[in-house]
Amino acid sequence: MRILVTGGAGMVGSHCAEYFAKKNYQVIALDNLMRSEIFGSDIATVEFNWKYLANYKNIKRIKADVRNEKDVLKAIGSGVDAVIHAAGQPGVPSSVRDPKEDFSINAFGTLNVLECLRQKSKNAAFVYCSTNKVYGENVDKIPLDELTKRYAYKGVKGVDESMLTDLTGHTPYGVSKLVGDLYTQEYGHIYGMRTCVFRMSCIYGIRQFGFEDQGWVAWFIIAALLNKPVVIYGNGKQVRDLLYAEDLVRAYEAFIESALGAGIFNIGGGPENTTSLLEFLDKVYEILGKKPEFTFKDWRPSDQKVYITDTEKVKKVLNWYPKVGVEEGIARLCDWVKANKTIFG
Repeated sequence: MRILVTGGAGMVGSHCAEYFAKKNYQVIALDNLMRSEIFGSDIATVEFNWKYLANYKNIKRIKADVRNEKDVLKAIGSGVDAVIHAAGQPGVPSSVRDPKEDFSINAFGTLNVLECLRQKSKNAAFVYCSTNKVYGENVDKIPLDELTKRYAYKGVKGVDESMLTDLTGHTPYGVSKLVGDLYTQEYGHIYGMRTCVFRMSCIYGIRQFGFEDQGWVAWFIIAALLNKPVVIYGNGKQVRDLLYAEDLVRAYEAFIESALGAGIFNIGGGPENTTSLLEFLDKVYEILGKKPEFTFKDWRPSDQKVYITDTEKVKKVLNWYPKVGVEEGIARLCDWVKANKTIFG
C-alpha cells in the first residue's frame, strides 16, 4: 500500500506519516517546509518533524509544494492507494494579513492535488483535512449559557453535519478551507472519486509547535514553561473539544479501509473532551505547577465562542471513537514540551 501525505512535516501530517509507516505502508511525505515562515518564527518547527520522519525507512520525504503540478505528479508517481491532504495555511490571523497567499495554499493547492490525483490515480481514496471554521459565525446562533469559567451550549450537545456553511462570516481562512471542502465533495460527485471531508475541531498532540496565531493548546504549554506571556482574545470562557492527533489518524484510516464511496464528517473530541481557555490554564497549572501570565484583548473576527463536535455520525458510520482523553493527552504534550524545551528558545 502506498499513501501520500501532503503537509507531511506538520503536526497532523507527521502523525499520519508515522502511523501508516508503522503499519508498513510505503509513505510519501510532501511538504514545502514554510510553516515557520508563515508565522514569522525563527524556530525550526516543521524542520524538527521533517528530520524525525527520517527515522522511518519506508517514509520518502519530498520537499515540494502542493501548488506545483509537477511536484504533486512526481510525488504520486505511478499511483497511490490513498492521499491525506493535510497541507494548508492553518492560521486565521495569517489569512487576514495575506488572503491571497491563504487562498493560493488552501483553495488552489487542494484543487491541484485533486486534479493530479484524478490524472494519475483516480481510484485512490482522498482525505481532506477541513475545519470547523467552514461553519463560520453560524455556530454562534446556537444559544449559550454563561458559566463561571466557560460557555455551554443550551439545548444541543454539539455541532453536526447539518449546520449551514453559507450566509455567514467565516474569515478568509474559513472561506479558503471551504473552497477546498467543496472541491473535494465535487470531485467525488462528478468524477466518481473516493473523497472524504473531515471537518476538524481542535487537534493537538506531541510534535505540535504552537504560536499565538495557531495551535493554542501547545502554545499555552510552551508559554508556561518558557515564562512567556499569553494573550487571550475574548474572556477566556470560549470552549473547544480537543482531539488527540493519533485518534484523528485512526478516523482517516477507517475511511480509507471502508467501502464508502464518499463522506463528510465533523470530527473532534466530542462533548466528553471539552475545555475552555481558562479551564485549560488550570489544567496546565495542575500538571506543571505553573501557568503563563495572561492578558485579555478584544475578540478576534469570527471567533466562535463555543465549538463542540457532535461525533455521532463518524462513530456510527466509521465505527470510530477517541481513545485518548483530554487529561491524558494534555499530560503527554506537557511531557513532550518539557523533554524538548531547548527547541523553543
